[in-house]
Amino acid sequence: MNKARRKRIENVSTKLEELKNLLEEVMEEVGEIKDEEEEYMENMPENMQSGERYEAAETAYENLESAYDGVEEITSQIDDILSQLEEAAQ
Repeated sequence: MNKARRKRIENVSTKLEELKNLLEEVMEEVGEIKDEEEEYMENMPENMQSGERYEAAETAYENLESAYDGVEEITSQIDDILSQLEEAAQ
């Protein structure tokens, strides 16, 4: 591999690192929101835990958990891609 292609791989890797950092920030924020929703559900009086509000909170929590897991999976895939690019540049 020549120097020019290595430099292009380095530029792509830098962009992927920036994207990963941004996704980690998103994941952290989604995690905080998810935790707040869980706390809201846990603090809801028992007589309201079978109502619509609780069900809506539970659905929101489950969706937030799925979103968190999805972003986490993407960051893991970015790590794999970065490793592959590093190997390609050798």
